[in-house]
Amino acid sequence: LPAGLSQWFPALEVLDVSGTGLAEMGAELLSLPCLHTLLAKNNRLGGPGSLPQGLGQAPLARSLRVLNLSGNRFAEVPPALLRLHGLRSLSLGGNRLHGIPPDIQELQSLEFLYLGGNFITAIPPELAKLPSLRYLVLCDNKIQSIPPQLAQLHSLRSLSLHNNLLTYLPREILNLVHLEELSLRGNPLVVRFVRDLTYNPPSLQELAGRTVKTRNVPYAPSDLPESLVRYLSLASNCPNPKCGGVYFDSCVRQIKFVDFCGKYRLPLMHYLCSPECSSPFSSASQSSTSQSESDSEDEASVAAHRMQKVLLG
Repeated sequence: LPAGLSQWFPALEVLDVSGTGLAEMGAELLSLPCLHTLLAKNNRLGGPGSLPQGLGQAPLARSLRVLNLSGNRFAEVPPALLRLHGLRSLSLGGNRLHGIPPDIQELQSLEFLYLGGNFITAIPPELAKLPSLRYLVLCDNKIQSIPPQLAQLHSLRSLSLHNNLLTYLPREILNLVHLEELSLRGNPLVVRFVRDLTYNPPSLQELAGRTVKTRNVPYAPSDLPESLVRYLSLASNCPNPKCGGVYFDSCVRQIKFVDFCGKYRLPLMHYLCSPECSSPFSSASQSSTSQSESDSEDEASVAAHRMQKVLLG
């Protein structure tokens, strides 16, 4: 940074030195008591001496609200940054970070944390001790699991975890009741989930068998080969009471919440004859079911809607 910066601009509030090839920021930075936004993206910062000594004790530690160091060469989060207690937004995306220090919890005012595009393999439980955090971006890393403590981030609105190595989510994640966006695409858990629940269209044999059963077409063992007679005997009734259809090999799997002892809602897998039977609109015009059944379907619809938001995030 140029010498005399604080003398020329003593009331400077926003400083953008992005894309300038900067390899270090000198002590002049410490003499800017009004600076609240510092943007230093896409530079060569990250080596020894990249940040001025005494950063955590300077007036800047209290005034700085936004710090963007994305696109640099930091292999770890500089300890000095963890003493910037006034920070509300910290971006270190596209660096060379391999972890998140537990002392990240010191940034109690942090609302936005961007660490995407690094080599992070684990999330420390201490991250959950940021009471004001609203946006957490950890996409494009190598994260394999989510600590259940993350459910303590009650202010969280958006959680980006796409393109990691996640194979499951902790059940506690459901406690993030204010979460509006959860991005999971590009993780093994989503790829496997979509593959397992892909609906294969019925074969011609199944379509013919469904027609025979639903229209009560009469037949005798002497009319058909033994294999087809056996096939027709394996028809399963669709559990959707408004459908009345049957299925053989091609079905749709769906979770349904069912009353248990009038106290618990159990998520049970059931099988439907087509995707239309799982639509929340398929029963909207009917009122013949019991109150318990209606409540269960409503909960299933809400759960399905939330799941779609998760998968498409």
